[in-house]
Amino acid sequence: MNLSELKSKTKRKSAKRVGRGGKRGTFSGHGTKGQKSRAGAGFKQGFRGGDNRLWQPFPKLRGATKKPGSSRLHVKHRYFQLRHDKVKILNLDFFNKFEDGQEITLELLARKEVKILGEGQLKKRLTFKGFKFSKSASDKILKSGSTIN
Repeated sequence: MNLSELKSKTKRKSAKRVGRGGKRGTFSGHGTKGQKSRAGAGFKQGFRGGDNRLWQPFPKLRGATKKPGSSRLHVKHRYFQLRHDKVKILNLDFFNKFEDGQEITLELLARKEVKILGEGQLKKRLTFKGFKFSKSASDKILKSGSTIN
């Protein structure tokens, strides 16, 4: 027995050839005339028959550019802008509600970035880990006996 002698038990169904006579007729489900009825027809997404694309009439963001090597992201219009989390700013008064000797981390405050400013007075001895400080805040923290890691 050779490979050429093997036969399949299920018959092969030939693909339907559309547009060559038969029940589908001459237009083959593509309708009559126009760009979409032609062979190889198609147009890009967002094409509106020669009119401006949907995002083009909207105002652009300041600094939006297509220049190569530009560090700014090309933004099509104001509704597509990226939002970045701002650095949370806290003053020293905020930390007086914690217990004396407690270690304060970003995870404890559930934030990614926090900067501590020197407004008010720190009345407790605390340990700060992973924060950014203004110069006045770091001076006041060290004067109160707290530590910065």
